[in-house]
Amino acid sequence: MKVMIRKTSSGALSAYVPKKDLEEPIVSQERPGLWGGTVTLANGWQLALPEMAEGTSLPITVEARRLAGD
Repeated sequence: MKVMIRKTSSGALSAYVPKKDLEEPIVSQERPGLWGGTVTLANGWQLALPEMAEGTSLPITVEARRLAGD
């Protein structure tokens, strides 16, 4: 699914899923660099993000995969 990752004005990361019209803060991430691991949204969803270079500028739209069992 397409997911837009952005940094809010307070510096926190958030994810927006246009197809679901859902925007949630990212509350935890598997890797400090964000890319290539999983992130957990405030609503409990876990998303697997693609590998990308460190320092990739935000906002960016990526193809993420929602993990089953959330």
